[in-house]
Amino acid sequence: MKITRITAYRVELPLLEGSYKWSGGNSVMVFDSTVVAIETDAGITGFGEVCPLGPAYLPAYAAGARTGIAELAPTLMGLDPTEIGVINRRMDQAMRGHPYVKSALDIACWDILGKASGQPVVTLLGGRFGEDFALYRAISQESPAAMAARVGEYRTEGYTKFQLKVGGDPDVDIARIRAASARLHPGDILVADANTGWTQHQAIRVAEAVRDVDVYLEQPCASYEECLAVRRHTNRPFILDEVIDDVAMVLRGASDQAMDIINLKISKVGGLTKARQIRDLCVSLGIALTIEDTWGGDITTAAIAHLAHSTPPELLFSTTDFNSYVTVSIADGAPQRSNGRLAAPTGCGLGITPKHEVLGLPVLDERSF
Repeated sequence: MKITRITAYRVELPLLEGSYKWSGGNSVMVFDSTVVAIETDAGITGFGEVCPLGPAYLPAYAAGARTGIAELAPTLMGLDPTEIGVINRRMDQAMRGHPYVKSALDIACWDILGKASGQPVVTLLGGRFGEDFALYRAISQESPAAMAARVGEYRTEGYTKFQLKVGGDPDVDIARIRAASARLHPGDILVADANTGWTQHQAIRVAEAVRDVDVYLEQPCASYEECLAVRRHTNRPFILDEVIDDVAMVLRGASDQAMDIINLKISKVGGLTKARQIRDLCVSLGIALTIEDTWGGDITTAAIAHLAHSTPPELLFSTTDFNSYVTVSIADGAPQRSNGRLAAPTGCGLGITPKHEVLGLPVLDERSF
């Protein structure tokens, strides 16, 4: 089997609730997502998706993803997409860094491998644990009272895990955490995610102020060293996210006992191939994971679901369903939330069928001749 054509599509995903706000005054109203299709001489086509959380979150942006995919596409022509290790090595040789650029291409190859072998990706990633798994709901940054009210609102939809977007004024954030905590039911989980928004001294102050609150603290500061200092000053469970971008950082964090949980974003590490490597390492080390991505629609949600559902449940801290946050559906067959839970599709590959009437015309079309 050989790759004969790679196309890419740009699609806008408006947010259901109007906007999504996090630390640093950042917000997004419409997500700019890129869908990739890889065609083969065997008549099998695989699909992937990458959707950065705007240009101000990680070193990634939507137009850069498409530019990078256009750069890589010619180097992949004629390769066998089911030889995923070879594909990833070629991409890394052709382009140093820029893992988010490679993510959708890698995911599309997993989709092809599943279709060619007659198996869902969840099976190829290790097998399905149980019938489904619990989701978390992100709560956009608002006033303490409004964010606390969201806890009750989202619980009616079946969620029991809530991620507060903090990382602003420490006094307001302390109030946000306390107000949301007061709305929890027994068994609920609360995460305060600063998204790197606090300085070290602010983070230590917040951590000290909520020592008596049942809350997880996530990525308080921008650097690993700052986060480690905060970790050593708090008794709260600790999550690292933005600084965990490869296997080496997981090993460093494990050695320093820097975290209890990591947030594994598929596109941040370059796709399902490298995300699986990190997932399996964390399982071996006993480190729990939130498995997700920067953002996305139906295709990204399917990829997340396959990786999450193949993770031992005792180490799957949480995951999310991005397709329920947006107003546009880009694929049939994508997993859909049911009472705060999700399951990986059972069809071959990712188990999705893109809606080409929604995707429109390609913005990139690379063919072999």
